[in-house]
Amino acid sequence: MKDQPLDKKKAIFLAAVCGQTYTQYGNTAGTFVVPKGYKLVAPFKAVSFGGQLEWFGFVLESASEIIVAFRGTSSQSDWMSNAMARQVKYKYAKDAGWTHHGFTEIYSSARKNVLAALAKLSDSKRLFITGHSLGGALATLCALDVASNTKFRTPVVYTYGSPRVGNQTFADAFNKRVSVGHRIANQYDVVPHLPPVVYPLPLDGTIYYYMHVRELSQLTFQDGSMAANHIIADYFNDLSKLDPTYAKQMCKANAGFCPG
Repeated sequence: MKDQPLDKKKAIFLAAVCGQTYTQYGNTAGTFVVPKGYKLVAPFKAVSFGGQLEWFGFVLESASEIIVAFRGTSSQSDWMSNAMARQVKYKYAKDAGWTHHGFTEIYSSARKNVLAALAKLSDSKRLFITGHSLGGALATLCALDVASNTKFRTPVVYTYGSPRVGNQTFADAFNKRVSVGHRIANQYDVVPHLPPVVYPLPLDGTIYYYMHVRELSQLTFQDGSMAANHIIADYFNDLSKLDPTYAKQMCKANAGFCPG
């Protein structure tokens, strides 16, 4: 992965896009606010723990860009998937190591629909893959898959408060094959510290190792609780300080689009 400066406006905008994945989940019909200049290509569902089928994100398209956005944890079954931290082989790229079982199962259940949507779109457009929390893990899994198996060889990844996804081999494969990415994490958010680097599996004692992908863009906000230090609205609010004029104009132009 190449080291590139954080695009402040894009980081603010995609945080708002991530916020809409929660709006989608909260509406039975899967409706949400599509920002001006974009159209909805395809919403998609995924299966979390126990076979629960849920809205998990969408694909958007503009004249020059494509966005794939994944939702974070919202249901009890999502939390159960988060807890499934044993590792499985990452099968969507050669020599790409091992990844979190729960995250990988969710991504695998959405993969067919996501890739089918991308197959219909032009690779002359820049592809962004994004997600918050669990959605950041799904975006990471998706990005390596897309870079390895589709015409979109250079996806750009923005994640927010993402947990660790896989072992060192997976992180190395991601860093090598995904051209540009920004892992945005609040220093005081507990989720990016999970699973721990060394994770002994309860009951049988099998030890797994977890490493973050790079490139880290560190935030340092404290908003009074563990939950507040993690939610997408507070990531959005803190990032908006990087370019408050742009954030204000974007929110004004897109009623209901910005988190909080």
